[in-house]
Amino acid sequence: MSDESDAYFDRIVDVNALAEFLEDELGPVEDYDVRRHQEGHSNETLFVTWGDRELVIRRPPPGETADKAHDVLREFEVVDALQGTDVRVPTTVAATDDHAIIGSDFYVMEREDGTVLRGAEPDRFATPEHREAIGAELVDRLAEIHEVDYEAVGLGDFGYPEGFTQRQVKRWSEQFEWAFEVTTDEREVPVIRDVMAWLKDNAPEDHPQTLVHGDYKLDNVMYAPGTPPEIASIFDWEMSTLGDPFTDLGWMLSYWWEAKDPEPPESLDTLSSTFMAEPGYLTREELVDRYEDATGFTFENERFYRALAVYKLAALGEMFFRRYLEGNSDDPMYPKMRDGVPALAARAQRIIDGDEQL
Repeated sequence: MSDESDAYFDRIVDVNALAEFLEDELGPVEDYDVRRHQEGHSNETLFVTWGDRELVIRRPPPGETADKAHDVLREFEVVDALQGTDVRVPTTVAATDDHAIIGSDFYVMEREDGTVLRGAEPDRFATPEHREAIGAELVDRLAEIHEVDYEAVGLGDFGYPEGFTQRQVKRWSEQFEWAFEVTTDEREVPVIRDVMAWLKDNAPEDHPQTLVHGDYKLDNVMYAPGTPPEIASIFDWEMSTLGDPFTDLGWMLSYWWEAKDPEPPESLDTLSSTFMAEPGYLTREELVDRYEDATGFTFENERFYRALAVYKLAALGEMFFRRYLEGNSDDPMYPKMRDGVPALAARAQRIIDGDEQL
């Protein structure tokens, strides 16, 4: 590990203070180790060995963050509430808002065993039947989230589903403005203003009202060991709320590549797996059909929801770029957002114009 990486690790965790917290919660052990998970790009994830238990800690990145971003205690609340449901979530352990421990809010959960699909499919899934099952599982588990009786599990006050979709456009536009305070000195993204205006003018007023995950996509689920493909756990609930389920579906579809799609630019290579373009994987249309069958919903205004998804991803990228410029992350993906966000803005415009079909 480089000196720079060592310094960043020290910013996100005080290993001694964390040990004291875990000992109070779980009892003393002899074997203790903390490692930073390098794959995430938003909240920080730490892997902890505590005796014979393998744990995961989620905390926000250091430095100033955009309003309402990186809310790990909200993430804990929903995951904890879903423990007794059909939704496949990790087992929660503890949470705290005491910043004296590691400098931020954080929560602890059990570590799950399995495979997260990033970049390539595992060899055990490389058959037409298993490829089809990967997408089918992904859709079926999303439908389970949207079928949760959120009142019954204690999440009735978890959000305000009325007017959710319009607020999504407003919220992510505000995230852009927060990032632009710094990033426009480096370069501007004029296309995003056109996308922003179109989304404001075309946000649906009527939609189903469900629990939404907020970041549901292939690499935020874990497939269990073995075959056939079966999702063992769903992660990254930091943006979960009550709202419009079609925002989840549009988000999932925006990451699902097909052979007909243009290759993603190099600046987005860490955000764009393309292996699902291989023969056997369900198409986006087939994913939508399965979702509609499972939920009874009809997915209307698909251009809006797919464009909104890409717009949100671009806003995240712009926030990442601001964090890079301010020296508040060592993630090698963040500087790529200098070119990545303009590429995402152009993709959102293509969807709006009908040049990138479902």
